[in-house]
Amino acid sequence: MMKEALYPAFGVLLVDDEPPWLRSLSMSLEGPGGITNITQLSDSRQVLALLEQQDFGLVLLDLTMPFLSGEELLSKLAEEHPDLSVLVMSGLNQVETAVRCMRLGAFDYLVKTDDEDRIIDAVRRAIRMQELQRENKEMRRRFLNDRLECPQAFAQIVTQNKAMRSIFQYIEAVAKSTQPILITGESGVGKELVARAVHNLSRSDGPLVPVNVAGLDDSVFADTLFGHRKGAFTGADETRSGMVEQAAEGTLFLDEIGDLSLSCQVKLLRLLQEGEFYPLGSDLPKQMKARIVVATHQDLAQKRAAGSFRKDLYYRLRAHHVHIPPLRERKDDIPLLLDHFLEEAARLFDKKVPSYPKELVTLLSTYSFPGNLREMRSMVFDAMSVHNSRMLSMNTFLSAMEEQGERPAPSAAGSGENVFYGCDELPTLGEAVEQLVNEAMRRSEHNQSIASRLLGISQPALSKRLKLLRKE
Repeated sequence: MMKEALYPAFGVLLVDDEPPWLRSLSMSLEGPGGITNITQLSDSRQVLALLEQQDFGLVLLDLTMPFLSGEELLSKLAEEHPDLSVLVMSGLNQVETAVRCMRLGAFDYLVKTDDEDRIIDAVRRAIRMQELQRENKEMRRRFLNDRLECPQAFAQIVTQNKAMRSIFQYIEAVAKSTQPILITGESGVGKELVARAVHNLSRSDGPLVPVNVAGLDDSVFADTLFGHRKGAFTGADETRSGMVEQAAEGTLFLDEIGDLSLSCQVKLLRLLQEGEFYPLGSDLPKQMKARIVVATHQDLAQKRAAGSFRKDLYYRLRAHHVHIPPLRERKDDIPLLLDHFLEEAARLFDKKVPSYPKELVTLLSTYSFPGNLREMRSMVFDAMSVHNSRMLSMNTFLSAMEEQGERPAPSAAGSGENVFYGCDELPTLGEAVEQLVNEAMRRSEHNQSIASRLLGISQPALSKRLKLLRKE
């Protein structure tokens, strides 16, 4: 049975003085094992030089070889390449030899007469252990140095938040892993942007293929992911490849994974476990070559405890877990996001980027943003659609908040934005005019020319009004 495909970022080196055995082992690992990036070497004397030239993480080493035996080479590898995982292979099942090799640092001791599945499973365990060690090393290095190696991969994510920076460092460390990545967070926090960053950092040759699996029933889910053969069902007039095949050598992004039915969860688990799938109407399996990234706004641990999400699938998906905090927990990003969305909206509506009252940032910081970044973007675009002056109005923001049942305090709304906000009784016309003139003078820093333009009146008319106010 085909195993889940593994594409380690490092090489796997097979060392044996018998070329036929090397070819046989390589075919077993690449075929049923689904393991790539394999190099064969029949002369043990060349191993140390080759390790200096290429990046290998795993070595399968024959014990009995001419010139330099496997045991001698194992000792040298333990001394010069302590981070390397080494699997020793022998034609004999000798306990004393196995114990000696393990003491020298071998990851495992295998007998060539062992069944194929045992050898493949040992190699896959060693690959995953090597990946985990490298990821931990990368994370320690990045966190200690507090830097990003590839900041351009996160260019689409607008943030200056420290928690988000730590998340980026973690993503950089695990992006090249062959294991699935689970992205969680409330709706609107930007989970697909994070998935794109993972894909870009993985340096995959294939595309990023996003699929929203929410609401897909059993048959539609299978057809969407695995495709079908011509004539597989009524209406299948031609063969169609599924999303798994379209994402080959790339990344398959399954959004809203928490909404999958239990029957669909079984299909996804089988795909991850076996690394192969059957298009509808076909008896011939195809190998999965895509990296799996999933996302959900739901609490999968809670769904697992309630029995609505399979435990085995849950643990397989969360090999790496990225949780994106909601906007209310990263309020230092609000000014940055406001400027970003205003520029975006100005381009769309073909308007100049407006100024906005300083109270607007304070107002937005008091709001819980249940819709997160998506809601904030919608607010800004709505405000820009009706904007027709130099200063952006806060009224559309206030209305949107009140629709969500949140009534900001007058101090947060800004007394200069709406003189009637929070007032039980309306001011007199004279009082309203006085407040309006005073606010225009404050915003213009007492420049009557600018204040008159803000009020839409002539400068002589403003001067006259100011004289009247002083007399009063």
